[in-house]
Amino acid sequence: QLQLVESGGGLVQPGGSLRLACGASGFTLDYYAIGWFRQAPGKEREGVSCIGISDGRTDYAESVKGRFTISRDNAGTTVYLQMNSLKPEDTAVYYCAADPYHNPCRATMDAYDYWGQGTQITVSS
Repeated sequence: QLQLVESGGGLVQPGGSLRLACGASGFTLDYYAIGWFRQAPGKEREGVSCIGISDGRTDYAESVKGRFTISRDNAGTTVYLQMNSLKPEDTAVYYCAADPYHNPCRATMDAYDYWGQGTQITVSS
């Protein structure tokens, strides 16, 4: 089974940038739609962005449009979430998830079969 791992989280000042990476050792992600989700304390997990199978269509939550960009690397082993102009309200645990069935990608958690452990993003001065 796929075991997804997120990396790139940490502490950043408001207005700063981070790039998250999602991968599974020894596996290509080209055959999966990949979603990024986040969950802040006391809040429901929400979809942030997703990319379809084989570099398909992308989608973004309204709250991150124009600031975040999802992409695949050339080898198809990693999916990135570039986060720019970060705001304190972006603070959350961020998760990547893989969906082998749906294309275009979905924004709802129930579409995804495989999940990473999450990585903490804290935006604070």
